[in-house]
Amino acid sequence: MTPTARAPRVTPFTCDKKPATGSRGMVVTNHPLASAAGSQMLLAGGNAVDAAVAALFALTVVEPMMVGILGGGLAHIRMADGRHVVLDGLSTAPRRATPDMYDCLSDEIDKQRDVRDRENVVGPKAVAVPGALAGWCEALARFGTLPLADVLQPAIALAGRGFTVTPYLSSCIADNVADLSRDPGLSALFLRDGQALPAGTRLVQSDYAKSLRLIAETGPAALYGGPLGKALTDFMAANSGLIGPDDLAGYRVETREPIRGSYRGHEILGPPPPASSGVHIAQMLNILEGYDIGALGFGSPDAIHLLAEALKIAFADRAVATADPAFVKVPVARLIDKAYADERRALIAMDEAKTWSAGLAPGESNDTTHVTVADSDGNVVTATQTINGLFGACTQIPGTGMLANNYMFNFDPHPGRALSIEPGKRVFTSMAPMIVLKDGRLAFALGLPGALRIFPSALQAIVNLIDHGMSLQEAVEAPRIWTEGGALELEEAFPESVADALRARGHRIVRMPRIAGGMNAIRFGDDGTLTGAACWRADGTPVAISGGLARAGARFTI
Repeated sequence: MTPTARAPRVTPFTCDKKPATGSRGMVVTNHPLASAAGSQMLLAGGNAVDAAVAALFALTVVEPMMVGILGGGLAHIRMADGRHVVLDGLSTAPRRATPDMYDCLSDEIDKQRDVRDRENVVGPKAVAVPGALAGWCEALARFGTLPLADVLQPAIALAGRGFTVTPYLSSCIADNVADLSRDPGLSALFLRDGQALPAGTRLVQSDYAKSLRLIAETGPAALYGGPLGKALTDFMAANSGLIGPDDLAGYRVETREPIRGSYRGHEILGPPPPASSGVHIAQMLNILEGYDIGALGFGSPDAIHLLAEALKIAFADRAVATADPAFVKVPVARLIDKAYADERRALIAMDEAKTWSAGLAPGESNDTTHVTVADSDGNVVTATQTINGLFGACTQIPGTGMLANNYMFNFDPHPGRALSIEPGKRVFTSMAPMIVLKDGRLAFALGLPGALRIFPSALQAIVNLIDHGMSLQEAVEAPRIWTEGGALELEEAFPESVADALRARGHRIVRMPRIAGGMNAIRFGDDGTLTGAACWRADGTPVAISGGLARAGARFTI
């Protein structure tokens, strides 16, 4: 159905931040110093890949609770010639991992990842084989233009000289004092007299600066076979961890083709399994395409009800059908087929919230970061990276400053399921580094952190832009919803009258101060301008570049 006239917004909201506009480059990350690091690369003549990798290395310093070289993630790259590549640097289960390695405490849906002593959350047994450093270095080697040593310089300077702790970082430390205090290195780094570093403190990470210098000199081999890798595997061996030298030596970045869907004349591109976003965003948009969402109005009970039902349908299918395609046959074609969406849509009732089961036979953590970068040549990178939980496994590798991930939490600790642990299996993720085209031209790129709430939030931003005609800033800051089939979470900006109308349809409403994390995005204007936006949910900052070199033949005369 093609949208007709748009209804007035039921839920007015005020944007906290302002967008930035440029013509020669845009870097949007969830920390101003990381955005600055990326913009340095563009100003030095680098491309979007150089800038994205520089920003990610900088984020490991200034957002240490979210991302690190011992983590993993996805980078969705569109080159100026129109090629799309998804580089999968997600972590894998160690070769010594087994399906029954944890003592499970519950089989309830909301507690099925609970294990004895939280071994899949905190400590060495929670750590999966890291892929982030390999992924970033491969992206740079294949698609970048600057040397790794140059790209690392901003991060090295931030680690060695220090930076000012933001209120956001301080609050994240405060929320995790108990787990951080278990690790001597992290206690010394982030705590003072047992309390979180206060905002305004200068944080210096000397050991980590040394590790980054080593990577600048020797490349990813510093970890995958070199001294940083030895420090990691020695620590694992001494502390009941599972990662060995063979895990690091055998790790490979996977190159994947994006999932392609369509929605109201736009082409929607996102990562394929083991990411759920590309498949299920396409699936949900196919379902929503049968309604005039724009005419319903943003924030109306009808619009929210349809979003909620589409989310529940997608999550029901995701539970049985989306995992590492090397281990589980994923019915991608069926899931993104518009005829399948027709079948599922026909079961939706506008006046009733339903409980959904999978329409197919059977075949994560909030703490992540995202960067969105574009250069003046048409290269674009949208990349989501994480150490999974806040501060990962709350474990630092002694003498290196490296924080370990707790990616093992993403696996189902119960044997015999699609997401169960198997040696070498890639973790499942909801990361959604998305790119949208209109008539073959770039329209916008976006992404965000937020675990299971990532791809539903990305979906809502796409709907905000296409159906509701929002500005980019409005689209990333707009109030969000989320449900996996239980409670329907509504951010606080939605009025109580809307919540009451949804309760009347059978939705169990839970009010939330925030759903998912700080989204950042770039919109591509027909006139060549780039607009960048970051939302209020993190320290996100767009840096725009305009101007340029002097006109050819220009001379200075007195």
